[in-house]
Amino acid sequence: MSIGKLWGIGLGPGDPELVTVKAARLIAEADVVAFHSAKHGRSISRAIAEPYLRAGQIEEHLVYPVTVETTDHPGGYQGAIDEFYEQAAARLATHLAAGRTVALLAAGDPLFYSSYMHMHRRLADRFEAEIIPGITSVSAASAALGTPLVEGEQVLTVLPGTMPVEELTERLRETDAAAIMKLGRTFPGVRQALSDSGRLADAYYVERASSTRQRVLAAADVDEADVPYFSITLVPGPTPTTVIPARGASVRQPTAADDRTGTATAAPARPDISPDASAEAPGEVVVVGLGPGDADWTTPQVTAALAEATDLVGYTTYINRVPERAGQRRHASDNKVESERAAMALDLAKRGARVAVVSSGDPGVFAMAAAVLEVSAEPQFQDVPVRVLPGLTAANAVASRVGAPLGHDYAMISLSDRLKPWEVVAQRLSAVAAADMAIAIYNPASSQRRWQVGAMREVLLEHRPPHTPVVLGRDVGGPTESVRVTTLGELDPDEVDMRTLLIIGSSTTTMFDTPEGTRVFTSRRYGSVPSR
Repeated sequence: MSIGKLWGIGLGPGDPELVTVKAARLIAEADVVAFHSAKHGRSISRAIAEPYLRAGQIEEHLVYPVTVETTDHPGGYQGAIDEFYEQAAARLATHLAAGRTVALLAAGDPLFYSSYMHMHRRLADRFEAEIIPGITSVSAASAALGTPLVEGEQVLTVLPGTMPVEELTERLRETDAAAIMKLGRTFPGVRQALSDSGRLADAYYVERASSTRQRVLAAADVDEADVPYFSITLVPGPTPTTVIPARGASVRQPTAADDRTGTATAAPARPDISPDASAEAPGEVVVVGLGPGDADWTTPQVTAALAEATDLVGYTTYINRVPERAGQRRHASDNKVESERAAMALDLAKRGARVAVVSSGDPGVFAMAAAVLEVSAEPQFQDVPVRVLPGLTAANAVASRVGAPLGHDYAMISLSDRLKPWEVVAQRLSAVAAADMAIAIYNPASSQRRWQVGAMREVLLEHRPPHTPVVLGRDVGGPTESVRVTTLGELDPDEVDMRTLLIIGSSTTTMFDTPEGTRVFTSRRYGSVPSR
């Protein structure tokens, strides 16, 4: 058996259109796609690469055990990180030894302040490895600034913001031009070093370069409390001869590719709104539910809010359900970046936009309302109004197709263990089943998460008889709608995918045949249930 090859794939700074042709091809061809994230699970690298992934690929999600927080690891922070890299390398080595090609994603360039290099050191001595370079954040930030960093014999120094202030000050005094990386919590020290070295007046700040949330400011004007890690400070060597972009302006506007690929993970500042408008006239975020699929199920209230919005934010599939309107900006993104979407919407509204955050079904049921409200509680968004407009739930839509299986007490449970451990899911299934309530099961399965439906069935059979009615509703209200009634004992997990919603009956749930098909209802009375 041949040995697999490791590809270190540079994705560039954030704009999916800045991924090289070669990188895009290799991502699509790889057997395994690996990417890093912090504990929150949101991977910027995967979001950038999303348009180039294909169905059936194995994904290895490498989650850092610690980022900036403390750790009780006996080796401290470095010990925890070193152990993580060893374990992550072992996971990839298993694939490589089995003959699979592995594309390990890296934002920017794989060998420029990247996690990839730590994996390369642990794998390249045993397996063939090749690097695909990517555009660095320095290049992207320079392009956003619109002025040369160096010319002639000038020297550019790249500095980490984590350096001690005194050393950073000395380096800034000695160089012609500088790019300071790794900001975030280090920015107060960086600004102090810029001031002490006499370079503050000539320094510029670029946030999330090349993304649709890009900002360019004078370094002296930056709010120290609102600096993300993905930002950079530039001190150009030559005196700028062109106008630096306006304070707080977004240089790159969303493109058609952003909407098509669903990879825009952040929002642009609106060019027709003053950067300081948020202090005087913030806009508004309205979180809306479109309903499960049929346009007739979208309420007039939601339709009006969509028509009034200057910007739409949401998962690509849901955004595509909203008719396009001239002048209305559409910011589509992957379905795994809820917090980023929420921050995007709130940031737009803070600058004066009227933003509609689009969810399917009801926004308060396993959807965007909770994510938006959670992020809106942060201090920088406290003045941004947020409204939630309800929508018809998928559970109610599926129930209506067969009658009234949710006619009595019922619970809604998501089977996904992406945001909560399976142990919690199993405990809740068991508790609800023991309480004899009908259950609407959301997110039952996906292309890479297949075992949970079978595990759910086993848990429920501990409390429910095999003849318990089960409704399988797929794409209800959509063009490929199908609804079928079976029993818990005969439920086949292979029939279930991410677009399916399950309704599990209780002891008072009855099904019976009619000329129009099987009907199901859950009686509101105990002790007088018709026989099955």
